[in-house]
Amino acid sequence: MMIIMKSNATEEQIEHVIQHIYEAGLRPHLSRGVETTVIGAIGETHTIPTERFECLPGVEAVRRITHPFKLASRQFHPRSSLVTLDGFQVGGEGIAIIAGPCSVESRTQIIETAHAVKEAGACALRGGVFKPRTSPYSFQGLGEEGLEYLAEARAQTGLPIVVEIMSHSQLPLMETFVDVLQVGARNMQNFDLLRAIGKSQTPVLLKRGLSATIEEWLMSAEYILAGGNEQVMLCERGIRTFETATRNTTDINAIPVLKHLTHLPVLLDPSHSTGHADYVAAIARAAIAAGADGLLVEVHPDPAHALSDGKQSLTPEQFAEMVEEVRKIAQIFGRHLVQPAAERALYGR
Repeated sequence: MMIIMKSNATEEQIEHVIQHIYEAGLRPHLSRGVETTVIGAIGETHTIPTERFECLPGVEAVRRITHPFKLASRQFHPRSSLVTLDGFQVGGEGIAIIAGPCSVESRTQIIETAHAVKEAGACALRGGVFKPRTSPYSFQGLGEEGLEYLAEARAQTGLPIVVEIMSHSQLPLMETFVDVLQVGARNMQNFDLLRAIGKSQTPVLLKRGLSATIEEWLMSAEYILAGGNEQVMLCERGIRTFETATRNTTDINAIPVLKHLTHLPVLLDPSHSTGHADYVAAIARAAIAAGADGLLVEVHPDPAHALSDGKQSLTPEQFAEMVEEVRKIAQIFGRHLVQPAAERALYGR
């Protein structure tokens, strides 16, 4: 339920409405705009008549949110949200390109890659240190050692770092090092993890599950938003279908659908959605043309010898070519690539 306050509503009237929300057994969510204040009443609202709030002083109107996802809905938050990272925002006219290897393999590898992707136009660095692999015998990541290498790469380049988190027990360590918590496809419905991240104020990149519907995906985002963390970005990474020519099937439809349903920024991962480096640039171009707010791209200095996902990783040279193609597409729609911040202290956030 969405309670829209009058433009001249006083603070006392706003607090009065919030108190009534609590008394109804609901949770309030306050959103202050330039001209209007909106208070979301979150919970089981179907048995509560709108008249209960419509009669309160300062209330302009009360509307029910029809989607099961409330805080993620554009009904509740009509304007597109901006997620703020170091020196730039994701979700506005700028397009964020996040790039780096699937796994941090060594200090030399990640620092070399960080400098290469920054020079090519990336605004953030990705790298896995805890890897959810299908086989227990595959490379599982460097753990905290990898985080230290990423922090050093950030210090040298100014690129904020995006790292996948697998368990809520990893959250304290990750919050010490990283700028964006990535929730991978296999953990999209790990509700304990989502609840824990909801209590954090670290920005989140939530990937779509392998077979998840868009509604299920947005309900996962709702868990994080309901916990109080509003810095949520969505990342389409392909879904599992009957087709085997590519690793996954890129749901390019998801971008305009999400833009219609939610105010959250939407990115696309052309590496996982295709599984083959030859197709990455084409899908990256398509994503920007469809309205995506950014890309998540795997880049490795030597893909043939990568410890994970080498087949879908671009070389730095291929990545630079892709960025220029994406830049041209962006310009057609009056958009631009965002720029990273300057160099920072080793463990600076």
